[in-house]
Amino acid sequence: MILMTVSIGLGAFGAHVLREQLIVSGRKETFELGIRYLTYHSLALVILGALTEKFRGLRISALFLVIGVILFSGSLLTLALTNQPMWGAVAPLGGSAFIAGWLHAAWVVYKSAKLPE
Repeated sequence: MILMTVSIGLGAFGAHVLREQLIVSGRKETFELGIRYLTYHSLALVILGALTEKFRGLRISALFLVIGVILFSGSLLTLALTNQPMWGAVAPLGGSAFIAGWLHAAWVVYKSAKLPE
């Protein structure tokens, strides 16, 4: 829930305080993409947290998503604010962590399912 609060706060800060800077630098879309993925995955982490009792192993999935948020959203937000292109190279690592987290979550749920024989 803290990540969701950070997402809303940063989104508002970008929309109101940094709007002109982001438009001038051409990084408004980059900032918005970073915020969007931060928001989506913050919500996903709340949902995974609610499901951890039913599906053991989702904590590892959540860890991958947190790493993804830090690397993907963090690098895009840093890129948007600093306009230093090297930060764009970090985003694929975060994207890979997101993919790993979602695949792991799918595996945990699949393994827990009672399939008809």
